[in-house]
Amino acid sequence: MLNLSQNGCSVWVASSTQLALTPTAVALGKFDGVHLGHHRVIQPVLHAGGQLSQGGAQGFAPVQQLNENQQLTTEQGRLTNQEHTYSTVVTFHPHPQEFFTGQPRALLTPLDEKVEKLRSLGVEQLVLLPFDKELSALSPEEFVEKILVQQLQCRRISVGQDFCFGKQRRGTARDLQLLAAKYDIPVTIVPLQTYTDTAPTEEIPISTSLIRHSLESGDIKNANLLLGRPYTLIGIVVQGQQLGRTIGFPTANLQLPNDKFIPRQGVYAVRVEILSETPDITVTQNLGVMNIGNRPTVNGTGSSVEVHLFDWSGDLYGQKLAVQLVEFLRPEQKFPSLEDLKTQIQLDCTVARKILSAEC
Repeated sequence: MLNLSQNGCSVWVASSTQLALTPTAVALGKFDGVHLGHHRVIQPVLHAGGQLSQGGAQGFAPVQQLNENQQLTTEQGRLTNQEHTYSTVVTFHPHPQEFFTGQPRALLTPLDEKVEKLRSLGVEQLVLLPFDKELSALSPEEFVEKILVQQLQCRRISVGQDFCFGKQRRGTARDLQLLAAKYDIPVTIVPLQTYTDTAPTEEIPISTSLIRHSLESGDIKNANLLLGRPYTLIGIVVQGQQLGRTIGFPTANLQLPNDKFIPRQGVYAVRVEILSETPDITVTQNLGVMNIGNRPTVNGTGSSVEVHLFDWSGDLYGQKLAVQLVEFLRPEQKFPSLEDLKTQIQLDCTVARKILSAEC
């Protein structure tokens, strides 16, 4: 798959090392969330090739998905300059935890979101290593030789200091540095990015698990701080029960990717962008409130994500929305009547407007 941006930059997504553009400068890790700590790990490989291959990106064919039976041809866009080193993020698919537990794992950044975040950082390529029995059985030495040296033709590697790899996670970042040195491949070990917690004051490492915990508890401000951007739900507007319009608060029912991590149930103040497939159309930002939950007051039968946009009139069905979470307002609750629910939503909207206007 090639993810093209408005200015011609792109991310080449390869579902195996055989489909990767080589040689590479590799940032290794899971990178779910692409948070501030991940930014630091990625930074050392961004300019390893001397320049970013924007010219090469413009030479690729239109957006496509490659599989094992398709090879990237010269006509599809390989650079004639074979010396260019591609800034590459290498991660695993599925998530290792999903492989070992057999349970689906919700992600802060499903694939499409991850690709877009990496593109915005200047990454040229994302390689998804199929995490299976064969890969998990590789020793640290075999992983370096087969994957990094032979298949990806690494010229430079960057990892976080807590990176582990190989069978039973036996290899450490220092082990990687020593093993790669045998092939004259420099390895940058990036110290953990920390932030200062206020109560008590201490330096805490930024991690995906910490962000997930913040979202689960409704601490949106902390999650956004660690991410370096608002946590965002991106989905298509589908038809719901249309009960909101009967009480004067029409909502857009959002269908999210199945593997998207959903934060705490309740009501949020949000900023909403209506995304367009047409690059030259300006994206407008709207303010609103969002409810995540089962809608107990109207005997909802399943969890839903519903967004009410302030001062909006129009048809949103089929549109793609990006909902940025700004602040958690309250947990979901059951009200005695629809009138009581309406009164509370009015109050939610008033509070959200104040919060969002103060954010401007």
